[in-house]
Amino acid sequence: MAMNPQRAQAQGKPVHIMLSQHENVQLPREGQRDQGLAQDYGNSFLGRFKRPGSKKFQSFFLPSTNLHLSKISLSISEDNLKILFSSNSGIVKGFTFLQKDYKMALIQMGLVQEAIQALIDLHNCDLGENSAWEDKDS
Repeated sequence: MAMNPQRAQAQGKPVHIMLSQHENVQLPREGQRDQGLAQDYGNSFLGRFKRPGSKKFQSFFLPSTNLHLSKISLSISEDNLKILFSSNSGIVKGFTFLQKDYKMALIQMGLVQEAIQALIDLHNCDLGENSAWEDKDS
């Protein structure tokens, strides 16, 4: 079944995705003006999929209502996670922890647009031991 990523929206605008015909990007030479269009993310944590053929390439999926959460502190409750993900007027439709140790979970938002907005708003949100979302009563 063919999937169409062009139907996704972020902040009320359509998301346009185009695959490049080029496998590699030629960075500008030293001293050459690039107008900030090309940057090397080789040593950045933002380059999660930098090795061609790695298993992480299997993790590319079109936007959906389901989000995978990881590195969750044991002290953060299901209710606090639901509050966090509904904090920007999103609707949480479902939630489940994936393991006995509660370090990973799936959360289902009401709309794909809400899930995309949650990804934007909560990118790199700390769900660890020092999180502001810890359940202080546990």
